[in-house]
Amino acid sequence: MRISATLSFYIARQFAMAFATVLGVIMGVILLFDVIELIRRAAGRDEMNFAVLLGMALLKLPQMIHTILPFAVMIGAMVAFWRLTRTHELVVARSAGISAWQFLTPVVIVVAVIGVFEVTAFNPLAASMYARFEKLQDEVLLGKTNALDVSEVGLWLREGDEHEQKVVHAEDVHQDGLVLNLREVHIFLFDGPDHFSRRVYAQTGRLADGAFELSDVWTIQGGKPAEHSDSLRLPTELTLERVHDNFSSPETMSFWQLPAFISFFEKAGFAATKHRMYLQSLLASPLLYCAMVLIAAIFSLKPNMRSGGLLGRVGGGVAAGFSIYLFTKVIYAFGLSSTLPQSLAAWSPAMVAGLIGLTGLFHLEDG
Repeated sequence: MRISATLSFYIARQFAMAFATVLGVIMGVILLFDVIELIRRAAGRDEMNFAVLLGMALLKLPQMIHTILPFAVMIGAMVAFWRLTRTHELVVARSAGISAWQFLTPVVIVVAVIGVFEVTAFNPLAASMYARFEKLQDEVLLGKTNALDVSEVGLWLREGDEHEQKVVHAEDVHQDGLVLNLREVHIFLFDGPDHFSRRVYAQTGRLADGAFELSDVWTIQGGKPAEHSDSLRLPTELTLERVHDNFSSPETMSFWQLPAFISFFEKAGFAATKHRMYLQSLLASPLLYCAMVLIAAIFSLKPNMRSGGLLGRVGGGVAAGFSIYLFTKVIYAFGLSSTLPQSLAAWSPAMVAGLIGLTGLFHLEDG
């Protein structure tokens, strides 16, 4: 028997209401704890007021939704299925010949739409707000005036292709507005991947307007005496924004910015492992949300709710959700360390959760 459009819409609406309620409650709890944590970190700072801290917590909240969404989907689905089972609506549907696969389909479709919307439309907003949160955190709580993070060995940059490359090293950097000031600059120029051309050394320099502007410059080339010049300008595709993005967390970049960013920096020789891993996890997230619906169905579609075991099913569902979350974090760490291929590390949690859900439902429904 085919499920009617009216019944499909009704089941989808029941899930949407339960999902929205659960998501709202979880967001409220997270917001409360974030505000408390920010108040603790800002203790002793007279210039910090509650309005600023609340604003920072609100800026961070959209990014946290991506983390809690699998739990909200699973708990929302469990609540919706329990409600329909308690009122015997699913019992009547089953007696009419409608299988679990049929009344799960509307919920899975709604979750897939939510997942695609969250990745393509909501994620850019969340990334922008989270970038603002990190900037406020650095300025207000950590007292950092320089947005650029540089290691103890200075700043290393590389750009170019198979025909021409340049490697830039600066002992010290300082950001002044939209200009990156450099000190003790070494630029190694290559005609190809392995053919060294010359080395340029400058006492000071700056990255601005699409070029390295160097002062007090020495140019050293094999077989020729060193040449000195007061200034030298070397064009570059690197910008302050791109350099800054390399040190930014991937959560501050939107789904639409990540592919171009990864392509540019891997071509330039940077390691964009964490950004590529984050992009793959975003792509896999709609599938993970759908898998959480199947997991929820295992613990909430028992026809006879009066037979007991409700507490055990609730505990089993919560334990399954946290087990999948822990598995996701462990596999994600393996992907970041290149122990596992990044695509496998990003997609395996969703695939494993989906297979577990399908296996459990086949056993309950058709076994």
